[in-house]
Amino acid sequence: MLDIKFVRENQDVITQAMKNRNGSWDVDKFNELDESRRSYIADEEAMQAKRNTASKQIGALMREGKADEAEASKEEVRALNEKIAEVSAKRSEAETALNEMLCRIPNIPHESTPVGKDETENPEVRRWGTPRKFDFEFKAHWDLGADLNIIDSERATKLAGSRFVLLGGLGARLERALINFMADTHGSRGYKEWWCPVMANGNTLYGTGQLPKFEEDLFHTTEGLYLIPTAEVQLTNIHAGDVLEASQLPLKYCGYTACFREEAGSAGRDTRGLIRVHQFDKVEMVKFATPEDGFNQLELMVEDAENILQLLGLPYRVISLCTGDLGFSAAKTYDLEVWLPSYDAYKEISSCSCCTDFQARRANIRYRDPNKFKGTRYVYTLNGSGLAVGRTMAAVMENYQQADGSIKVPDVLVPYMGGVEVIAADQL
Repeated sequence: MLDIKFVRENQDVITQAMKNRNGSWDVDKFNELDESRRSYIADEEAMQAKRNTASKQIGALMREGKADEAEASKEEVRALNEKIAEVSAKRSEAETALNEMLCRIPNIPHESTPVGKDETENPEVRRWGTPRKFDFEFKAHWDLGADLNIIDSERATKLAGSRFVLLGGLGARLERALINFMADTHGSRGYKEWWCPVMANGNTLYGTGQLPKFEEDLFHTTEGLYLIPTAEVQLTNIHAGDVLEASQLPLKYCGYTACFREEAGSAGRDTRGLIRVHQFDKVEMVKFATPEDGFNQLELMVEDAENILQLLGLPYRVISLCTGDLGFSAAKTYDLEVWLPSYDAYKEISSCSCCTDFQARRANIRYRDPNKFKGTRYVYTLNGSGLAVGRTMAAVMENYQQADGSIKVPDVLVPYMGGVEVIAADQL
C-alpha cells in the first residue's frame, strides 16, 4: 500500500505511474474522500474539546450549588456525544472507503523499470548457455513423460480434473530431487529455510497484496482460509507486525510449498504438461532489507536464481519487466526464462521483485536503527522464485532427453536421485 501522505502530495506522479501501468486511478474520488475524512476528524476533535470543557464545568457548578446550570451542561454533553457519534460514524465510513481505494492502487514502478505497454516490450538483460541443437526428433516433456510412464495426465484428470499433474516412479523422485537440491543450494548461500502452512488467512494475503484485488485467482475454504499461490505470502508475513533491528538486515528466507492458483483468464494457454497447472511446487526466496540496500539485494537474488539454472546446465535469459507487465506489489522485476525446445522459445521459470515498502506498509513490518534515525521505518521486501519446480522438471526432461527416449539426469541431481543417472522406461 502507498503512503497516504505520498499519494496526497504526489498525485501527478501516481497518475503517470498508473498510465505507465496501463491503468488509472480516480484522483477526484480520492480527494473527495480524503477531504471528507479530514473534515470529519476536525469536527470530531472540536466537539470533543467542547464536550470536555462542558464536562469540567459540571463539577464546578455542582459545588457552587448551581444545579440548574449543571443540568444544562449535562444536556449539552449528551447532545455533543450524540453528534460526536454521528460524525465518528461518517469519519469511519470515509476512512474505510479511502483505505479500500488505497489498497487497490498498485506500487509505483522504480525509475529503472522500463516503460512499456506489455510483455512484448520487456527488454532482455542477458543470456546464459546455448539452446541445444538435436540430431534426432525431440519430444515435448508431456510426450516424454507419457512414454516413460512418469507423467500421467489422464489419471490426474480422473483424480482432480484438468490442469493437475500425477507423477509416478522416477518422475516423482525427480520432482522431489529438484525441491531438495534447490532448498539445499539456497541454504548454502545464506537463506534460512522454513516449512510453511499451505493455507493462509485473509490478513496474511492482504499483507502481500493478493487480497482484495486478486481473490478470483485464489482457492479458498469454507473456513475463511485460502490455499496460498506462493510461499512469498507466508515467508513475508512471518514478520507481520514486527520491528526488526537494522543489524539483522538483510534477512534471507527460503521455503518449499505446494502452490495453488485458479489460473483465471488463462483458458486455452499451456493446457498440456507442467507449465500452467492449478497445483505446482515451488521453492521461494524472500528478503527483508533496508531501503538503501533493497535494489542491490534484488540483483543478488536474481544471481541466486540464476545459480540454480547454471548448476543444472539449462540455457536461460533474464528480462526486465516493463511497467505494463509489472506485478501489483512490485516496483521492479526481473524474469528468468528457461529454454524449452517444445516451445522453441524461452518460458518464465522465475520472477524476482523488489516491492519497496509496499508490502511492509500493509503488513506493518518495520525496522529500527538508533544510530541513523529516531523511531522506526518500513523495511523493503523482496521475493523471487528459486525456482518453479514443475517448469524446471519440464526443462530438464526436454533439454536432457536422449535419442533412445531416455533422459540423462543432470550431474548435480544424481545424488538426490539415489544415484540414478538415466531415466529410462526399462527402469520402471
